[in-house]
Amino acid sequence: MTDKKYDFDQILDRRNTCSLKWDFCQKILGVSGVIPMWVADMDFPAPVEVVEAIKKRAEHGAYGYPFIPESFWNSIIKWMKKRHDWEIKREWLSRAPGVVPSLNICIQIYTSPGDKIIVQSPVYYPFFSAVENNGRQIVKNPLIYKDGRWQMDLADLERKIDGRTRMLILCSPHNPVGRVWGQRELEALAEIIVEHDLLLISDEIHEEHVYQGHKHLPVAALSSEIADRTVTLTAASKAFNVAGLTTSVVIISNHKLLNLYNTQMENLGLTTGNIFGLVALEAAYTYGQDWIEQLVEYLEGNMDFAHKFFEQYLPQIKFLKPEGTYLALLDCRSLQLPQPELNEFFLKKASVYFDQGPIFGDELEGFERMNLACPRPLLTEALQRIEKAVAQFKTR
Repeated sequence: MTDKKYDFDQILDRRNTCSLKWDFCQKILGVSGVIPMWVADMDFPAPVEVVEAIKKRAEHGAYGYPFIPESFWNSIIKWMKKRHDWEIKREWLSRAPGVVPSLNICIQIYTSPGDKIIVQSPVYYPFFSAVENNGRQIVKNPLIYKDGRWQMDLADLERKIDGRTRMLILCSPHNPVGRVWGQRELEALAEIIVEHDLLLISDEIHEEHVYQGHKHLPVAALSSEIADRTVTLTAASKAFNVAGLTTSVVIISNHKLLNLYNTQMENLGLTTGNIFGLVALEAAYTYGQDWIEQLVEYLEGNMDFAHKFFEQYLPQIKFLKPEGTYLALLDCRSLQLPQPELNEFFLKKASVYFDQGPIFGDELEGFERMNLACPRPLLTEALQRIEKAVAQFKTR
């Protein structure tokens, strides 16, 4: 690693910058002074190499239709090999304006109205809308919370597959439960996918945020059989905080599936891309290794800090420490508040804003999802606000 140390403690003021995360509470909910810990982007500036690459391109002054250079694709290939030991080929690659748009495209081209698509709830809620808005049927294969850890229920999965089932959408690493799926789990899932000739759409956008003792495994790298049935969706957006530049990556080794995908991209007029997103991704994957390693270490420190804080000062709320992602679940059921009152309590009494658990699935009734990708001084203030609000709540 380089000798350069990055300062993730520095607080970046994001208010009034058209930030959904920071401006929503005041402009939409009408509540000021809130620390937002909901939508999944980070409160850190992107690496300086990314910022400088964008500045350099912006200084040119002309922002016409972009041509995607081979260096863009090569940066993805080298990054996947270096970070995830996955050898991918140029002819497997395509792009999209984001993982959610590409997920919707996959549903449109690989399934038909009325087909069944399996999701493993609780899970990132756009999975649900992508299925329903495209006229497909959601089949829920709920995760099991056992011994303090979420697990796949593969027996339930097999029972629910029938002649109308076409696809399973995997979240790996998992948002919001924070699991980094192990090799045996993924191999068992892949065996079912292959046996029933399903298509697997694997959302791996959180692949860079994995903590000690865990390793992200691209599911398509497990075998040629599962690769032939897998569409991998990822991006630099979560890792390097460039989500607003609307650029993501699609990896498909099956040429028939890839051709269908690219044809739909052309039909939708989405082939050119965001010129600054292209520049940012290439810079991030070319120069971002040291930054991402230090970031992950810092994020894990945030997780440890929050875990200890809840144990010591807020035992009424259980902090479910994740194996990956910068998101954590708070089990607030002991407060015995109905979900609407729980959300109101955190927003109005603690002045923090979370994503409410049930939007990810009924399994998270009484939970909140907390985004810890922020400077530790800001995290500390948020936790102290919660501690004070809970103490006042207890004395009512």
